[in-house]
Amino acid sequence: MTELVADRRTATAADRPKEQMRRRAAPIVPPQNLAGTALIIVIAIMTFLSSLTLGAVTLVGDTASSWESQISREATIQIKPADGLDMEAALERASAIASEASGVLSAKVIDREATARLLEPWLGSGLNIDELPVPRLIVVTIDPEAQPDFTAIRAQLAESLPSASLDDHRTWVDRLVAMARTTVGIGFSVLALILAATVLCVVFATRGAMAGNGHIIEVLHFVGAEARFIARQFRWHFLMTGIKGATAGGLAAALAFAGFSFWSARNLATPQADQATALFGHFSIGLMGYLGVALIVVLTAVLTAATTHVTVVAYLTDLDTKPPEA
Repeated sequence: MTELVADRRTATAADRPKEQMRRRAAPIVPPQNLAGTALIIVIAIMTFLSSLTLGAVTLVGDTASSWESQISREATIQIKPADGLDMEAALERASAIASEASGVLSAKVIDREATARLLEPWLGSGLNIDELPVPRLIVVTIDPEAQPDFTAIRAQLAESLPSASLDDHRTWVDRLVAMARTTVGIGFSVLALILAATVLCVVFATRGAMAGNGHIIEVLHFVGAEARFIARQFRWHFLMTGIKGATAGGLAAALAFAGFSFWSARNLATPQADQATALFGHFSIGLMGYLGVALIVVLTAVLTAATTHVTVVAYLTDLDTKPPEA
């Protein structure tokens, strides 16, 4: 019996180093708890809002560029009715003047039926254009690589047809560009504010984690642990937290964009859908929009880790410069 007990004690003593080798050192930063879960949720919400903002800015920018491109390729000649004016002959004359100008690809007269359809939402169906003093329009298609001399065209129209006027839409294009730039500027400002709020949340979370383990950090620091080692522990912990939260928020934003795109592609016959289609076309941010969401996810995770590193290093620097207590 004594020999058996001794053998057991010997085996236990022999296995003890192996068990100690299997043990892992306790991490400086505690594992995920309620505060860590809350931070993941906050980062996910911030990433979702950032992605929505970037998607909206992308959509407005693309739509404005499309509008600008379409408007800049066309001009409009308007001929107002006048006493003794042969409207059909005036339309032919104005169309010929525009077609002969350099940089004009074509000049198309809007016929009576098309003019009646344009006025139908306001005046109803069954209109007789000849009985109303309705101006007639000519759509002039412009070569985007060689803009025509609009001043010369206006001068010829004024000489031949005093009731005719040329609108090159430059006023509307300038307003559109100004509106798009203002919207994009506001969007990026909101995006910067959201990222700043994310940084502040990470700073508070890092300080909270350090405050809960302050005595351990101080002991490690004063016995010779390098600031890089301590900062690396915090940085890795909060990098994983940022990746989890940012990925969740980015996926939610991508699903939201995909849902809006699917809804727009169905082109529901409702006034709201018609208005949205008229303003933005089919609601789709395209490949660049989704790449922007991925960039936001990566940026949020990296920003979380970098903020944590800076906060920890600043804390350890304060420990070195703080005078010893009496």
